[in-house]
Amino acid sequence: MRAPRHNDGLTVEALYTMPDDGMRYELQAGLLVSEPLPGHRHGRIVMNLGAMLHDHVREHHLGVVVTADAGFVLARNPDTMRGPDIAFVSQPRADEERDNVRAFEGAPDLAVEILSPSDVPAAARAKVAEYLAAGTKLVWLVDPESRTVTAYGSIFAPAVHSEDDLLLGGVGVPGFSVPVSEIFET
Repeated sequence: MRAPRHNDGLTVEALYTMPDDGMRYELQAGLLVSEPLPGHRHGRIVMNLGAMLHDHVREHHLGVVVTADAGFVLARNPDTMRGPDIAFVSQPRADEERDNVRAFEGAPDLAVEILSPSDVPAAARAKVAEYLAAGTKLVWLVDPESRTVTAYGSIFAPAVHSEDDLLLGGVGVPGFSVPVSEIFET
């Protein structure tokens, strides 16, 4: 079965009609993109940081934290839908989409991408640019190899945080802070 397309490639709606083949897909300007499973270390970091964000967000009633299973429609015609490893959406925006069973229409307030062994640095930076262009306030690019987190409020002004630094949620997740070293703990 071939998924329906419009003139600019595959749509988000068509993606949801495709049979489940066990793969995780994203759309980039109407093109289907898939990546291999990123591995154990990646999953551990997602859980560490995701749990810390979830606890903070829940305690302060700020919104919702989701994992890569929740897609975000960043652009239409051609459609771009990304599934950041971790994302935060503020309460008023989350309430609008509460009953939505498919991708969130719009960008998250915070998008977190954790580099996996198959990631190409230029492609990761391109994702950062997509999130920011779509309205994401803050993007964290987590690098398990260098044990750093690069924070982007703008594609032109990244701030690299090492294990000795404190990572702040800033405009992305107000009041959140964590020592970078805790993100990589086992």
